[in-house]
Amino acid sequence: MINRYLLVPVTSVLALSFAMSTAHAKVSSQEAQKLGSELTCVGAEASGNADGTIPPFTGEYMGKLPGNVNYTPHVGQHPVNPFANEQPKFVINGSNWRDYQDKLSEGQQALFQRYPDKFEMPVYESKRIFSYPQQVCDIAKRNATEAELTDGGLGYSGYKGGTPFPIPSGPDEALQVLFNLTFPYLAYTEVMEKRDIAEVSASGNITWGQTKNTGLNMTTKPEEMGKPVSGVMAYSNTGTLKPTRDKGTTTVSSEPVNFSNDRLAWTYNPGTRRVRQLPEYGFDSPAKGTSGKVTIDQDRLMNGSPIRYNWTLLGKKEMYVPINTYRLHTEDVSYDELLQPGVPNPDFMRYELRRVWVLEGALKNNYRHKYGKRVLYIDEDSWHGLMADYYDTRGQLVQYAASNYYYTPDTEAFHAGTSFYYDLSGGGYVAYNLFQDLDKGPILNAGGLSPDMYTPASLRARSF
Repeated sequence: MINRYLLVPVTSVLALSFAMSTAHAKVSSQEAQKLGSELTCVGAEASGNADGTIPPFTGEYMGKLPGNVNYTPHVGQHPVNPFANEQPKFVINGSNWRDYQDKLSEGQQALFQRYPDKFEMPVYESKRIFSYPQQVCDIAKRNATEAELTDGGLGYSGYKGGTPFPIPSGPDEALQVLFNLTFPYLAYTEVMEKRDIAEVSASGNITWGQTKNTGLNMTTKPEEMGKPVSGVMAYSNTGTLKPTRDKGTTTVSSEPVNFSNDRLAWTYNPGTRRVRQLPEYGFDSPAKGTSGKVTIDQDRLMNGSPIRYNWTLLGKKEMYVPINTYRLHTEDVSYDELLQPGVPNPDFMRYELRRVWVLEGALKNNYRHKYGKRVLYIDEDSWHGLMADYYDTRGQLVQYAASNYYYTPDTEAFHAGTSFYYDLSGGGYVAYNLFQDLDKGPILNAGGLSPDMYTPASLRARSF
């Protein structure tokens, strides 16, 4: 097991041969007993750090928010900020960022150098107060002693609904961490009646996209929880509303739990009124509404098959990361205020000092991808990717991304809100998954979705 406190020299290098069978992961029942005591039930260190800037985990709130907040789950209400009365402890800016350099990613440092008068990071008191349902904890503990990687690291055997590898260990711990990122506990249904995407140029001009989205996650669906992992991980439907020239174009896809199987996708073109299967979907295919500046596998910073990269676990590190980002997503945030030239308005952001796993993917010589290297910063408390640095095939840092999560009573888990993808070469950024200026936010865990809504035949019945 790697050092859990410092980013240390490489202790786990995974240059996988996917032709080989991989079967490493299980820990002893004695080791698994640490879950819920020394470790949280999903594997984070329960203790705080030495100087108290990272507090101990309390998990005192499950399915609710602190304070007397007026929030109704499952209806698409915008998040309510339970920390509205808090002020930043300090602000990292263009004049002092080098004082905090050891806790910043290369992408964050690049933003301070490029926008010294604009980019800021307001740092708030760290909160480790939200917990998961007991069922999620029980499944994670069972996975700890039974789950294994399979098919050369393309799948795993375990149980749905809990962290696959809450105690990463052994020679394949890098892939175990990646599978934790891929299969966290999250909403089983998500409906976004509208979702805005803004490409903000270096000069501040905005090109708008808008989609309509539904998603059904089979690994966290209530009746599937605790069952052996198999079949489909998730279904999605994305219909384009803007730009007008693409209105009505709709894609449905299904994601396997075992990536030795292909991700399948079909698209409907309203001009031809035809449905066709996409020959390849995922990896560096462009995400809708981003003009290729965001790839499909950058949603949630990394998703889909791990096969194109060699994965290296660099360790765990204390870093300033976006988390508990309620202020950014409240209904009083207007796009005019938020989407400023260069970088989004920092007044709406929230950063905390957290421990994150640092995971590096290096593109294999015999595969292609827009990014030759990606470095992911994965929250130890939730297993969600909070930040990523992306490098081109020449090794140049070209993009930094921040994904803003907040805990929701709807899901009893953290949820991905708006993400920002910063172009470090030409300037500007993409604001992805915007809903602040819309009538509704995400409708989470309301149910009502089924696999038959994500078939090629279903596409013709959709209208936008």
